Amino acid sequence: MIIDKDSLIVDELNLGSFIVEAKFGYNKLWASDSGRNLAGTQTGTLIGIFPKITVQFRKLTKSEVEKIVPILDKARQSVTYYDPSKKKRITMTTYTGDYELTNKNIIDELTKAEGFGISFISVKRRA
Repeated sequence: MIIDKDSLIVDELNLGSFIVEAKFGYNKLWASDSGRNLAGTQTGTLIGIFPKITVQFRKLTKSEVEKIVPILDKARQSVTYYDPSKKKRITMTTYTGDYELTNKNIIDELTKAEGFGISFISVKRRA
């Protein structure tokens, strides 16, 4: 997938300069009637596809961490990304997974925290 620096925006913050990797997952959620029958055929109801974007942040300075963490701590985020199925930019509401900051040294503007990852998971199925 072709992604430029402006492809991933979270709560109006362009993450392009902070990340080293973005993984775009399109996870299918199946209803409880899903599974395989005795003949081995898969059956069931597809509830929908729920996009999940996992990013890996580069090493960040103290001020960069302070800019990003309040967004991650919110219950919900507004995420804009390019969806190849829709062939356009999509904005979705997400929640985040947990994250951990690793400090091998005291972080200041010269010493950077280790990079870390987090997932932005859509609260609704893709339309």
